[in-house]
Formats: sequence, structure tokens, C-alpha cells
Amino acid sequence: MTSIPQSAPVTREEAVRLLHCSDEDLPELLAVAHAVKERFKPGAITYSRKVFLPLTNLCRDYCGYCTFRRDPGDPGAHTMTPDEVLAVARAGERLGCTEALFSLGDKPELLFPEMRDTLRDLGYKSTLHYLEAMCELILRETTLLPHPNPGLLSTEWVARLAAVSPSMGLMLETTNASLLAPGAAHDNAPDKLPSKRLRTIEDAGKQSVPFTTGLLIGIGESLEDRVDTLLTIRGLHERYGHIQEVIVQNFRVKPTIPMAHWPEPSQRDMLRTVAVARLLLPDVNIQAPPNLSAPYYEELVDAGINDWGGISPLTPDFINPEKPWPHLDALRLRTEAKGCELRQRLPVYPEFVSALMARPGLLSEKLQVAVGDDGLARLERAA
Repeated sequence: MTSIPQSAPVTREEAVRLLHCSDEDLPELLAVAHAVKERFKPGAITYSRKVFLPLTNLCRDYCGYCTFRRDPGDPGAHTMTPDEVLAVARAGERLGCTEALFSLGDKPELLFPEMRDTLRDLGYKSTLHYLEAMCELILRETTLLPHPNPGLLSTEWVARLAAVSPSMGLMLETTNASLLAPGAAHDNAPDKLPSKRLRTIEDAGKQSVPFTTGLLIGIGESLEDRVDTLLTIRGLHERYGHIQEVIVQNFRVKPTIPMAHWPEPSQRDMLRTVAVARLLLPDVNIQAPPNLSAPYYEELVDAGINDWGGISPLTPDFINPEKPWPHLDALRLRTEAKGCELRQRLPVYPEFVSALMARPGLLSEKLQVAVGDDGLARLERAA
């Protein structure tokens, strides 16, 4: 392989070439990516200890890879009550969790009258109004900090949720709009139109909201698409400076999905993509979920990640329930075997904490209690 650029970020052409590198040349790519990570955040890999709150799994989008979503009346269809939200949060609090991750379907009330009935019974106008109230409930009644993933948001809703959460997220997944074609991964999923998702991410940037996004690999995109997605994220971050984390997530097959016979990305595909993400985004936190790369997830450290994402000692990964989180003791041992220390962070990364604490209000008060002098979680308890 022609020598890998030692100074990042790399160009589009270089990134595409590196994604096409042979297995023989992969160790060289990983070594450079790991060196770039060490210049960015040396010696440590972070994670967020969380509870996963599936506020509602009703969703108006039908993605070909998803087992989370339900229609009303489907087995397992459920919208959490405030009591359920609080009970899970308090149980997580006792286990040292600091993050309440809210995942939910995108505006299901626009498609399902049953969801409109549920919201009316709960006393809310929309799913987003209910989410806002549950984020505030978590802030007022627990020590956890909310991190909502609600789908597309207007400018107004970015501001409203930013008042009750230190960070939020929306996976870009891909910039390839052709995946909305009949039979493709985003067929019948109108909220996955890349331009709509980019508008939400940009609105968050205009409001300086610490934001998590990322790409989903193996859903029909090309290697060039992966690079273009990363470059689009890089462009937004260069403009607004608000991308706190980029997730590289790999598609995993499940027997009940329309894409049940779709090929999964290999571990080497994943390593290449993480490494290229690191080279394209040398000063951005790069995360990859360990449960989706088990049993050899520690190899992701070689590719340049500096974060494992949210790990729960209590709740399953409701998006990939067949892939359990690693136990925190095992995660720590494997991280240390790679020469890194495992550190617990908050849902918002240290470099964004000071600006949030400068704003008066309940959120700032809660952050001051939760954050340590280094910007990470104040209390790190044994798993």
C-alpha cells in the first residue's frame, strides 16, 4: 500500500483508497489510526454508564434492519409510563449510572391514532412533549442526565430538549438517499431522508448543542458512501464545533427483519471503517459499540476508537437485544489489555461541559454535581 498520510485529516481520495486496502496492509492502517487517537486522547478509553429507556417503540418508519419498532397491537408494543421511567432510572442510579438514554420511534402519533390516544391519556400533545417532560422528570428526581434520541427535530424542539438534556443524538447513518428506494434499507422510512437528518444536526450546531451522530455500515451503501458520510459530518463539525461523538455502527442480521439474508460487514470491514473515521476526524470522539463486535471487540481499540459508548449494568440494548452489553469488569480488563485505562464519562463529553455549566438553571446545577474536575463522571463505582 502507498504510504498512509501521517497527518490527519486525510482527503476523500485517500480515505476511499484506505477503505479498499488489503488485509495485508490493514495492520499499517490500524497503527496510524491508533497513533492519531493517542495524540487526541492518550491512554484512556471512556464509556457512559447508562440506563436504556425505550420511551415508546411505536414508530412511523419501517427500516429493513430494525427490530425495535412496533405497530400498535404488535407483541411487545409499549409506551413507558412516567412511573416506569422513574423506576428504571432510580434502579440505574443505585448501580452508579449517570446517563438516561431515551430512544423512541419518530413521531408515531402522526401515523397511529392509538398513540394519539395514549398521549392524551398521559396528558401530552405529542411524543416530543412527553419526552421533554420525562427528561425534566429525570433531572428533577434523580442524579442521572438525559440523552434523548428522538429522531427529526425542528429548530424549536432542538432548543426545548437542549434545556432539559446536556446532549442529544441522531444517527445520520448514510448520505446515500438511494437507500430509500423500494426494497432498500430505508424503503418506507421517510424520516431517514439524509437531507432531513442533516437539517436537524445543523440546527443543533447553530444552537451549540453537543451532538452525537454517526454512520451505520453494511446496509447497502458503498465504501465511497461511507467516506462521504464521514466528510459531511466533518464539514458540519468544522462549521459549528458541536459534534461530540461519531458512532461507527455495524449492521447485524436478525431473523425477523426484511434484511435477514443481507451480508453483515466483516470485523475487518469494521476495523477499516473505524480507522478511516479516526483519520478523517482526528479531533472528534470516535465510538463503536462493543456488543456488536463481540467476541473480539477489543480490536476496535487498535483502530482508533476512544470510547465504547453507553454500557448498562441494568437494561438491555433494546435496539440489538440479542447482543448483550459486555460486563463492565470484562470491558475494563480487555481495555487494559490494550494498554488503556477505562474511564466513566457523562453523556456529554468533557470538552463540552464548561459551556453547559455556564448557563443558569436546573441542568447546570445537575451537571455541577455529576462532573469531576477532569470533566468525566465524578464518582466511578465498581461494576
